[in-house]
Amino acid sequence: MTKTRVHDSVEVLSTEPASVVKLIRNILENHKAEDTVIIDLHGKTTIGDYMVITSGNSNRQVKALAENLVQTLKSNGLATIKPEGLPQGDWVLIDAGNVIVHLFRPEVRAFYNLEKMWEADLPDPETGTTAH
Repeated sequence: MTKTRVHDSVEVLSTEPASVVKLIRNILENHKAEDTVIIDLHGKTTIGDYMVITSGNSNRQVKALAENLVQTLKSNGLATIKPEGLPQGDWVLIDAGNVIVHLFRPEVRAFYNLEKMWEADLPDPETGTTAH
C-alpha cells in the first residue's frame, strides 16, 4: 500500500509488518485491550514476523476487539483471514499476513501461556529486566 490512510488516529504508511503492528497496537490500546505483548518472530519461525497477544475482560470484549480489529485492517487495505474463535470469544485468532494476533480472556491466556511457548524476551514484572 502506497497511500497513507488514517483510522482511529493512527497513520499507516505501508503494509510492512512493523507498520501493521503499530496500527494493531494502537487499535487495541484505543479499545481498552489489556496486557498487550508483541513478540518478534524473526529467526524463530516462518509463520510470520510478529505475534501480538492481548486480553479482553470478557467474551463480549474479546469479540468486540476482534471485530473492530478485522474491520479496521480491512479498511486499511490489509487482507485478513476470517477470524477463528469469534463466536465463543474465549480465544480469537486473526491472521493479518505477517502479523498474527491472539485475543484472549485472561483465564484462557494464562492456561495456554503463548508468551512462554514462544520464549518471548519479556520484562520480569518484579524487576523490570528481561530474562536471557
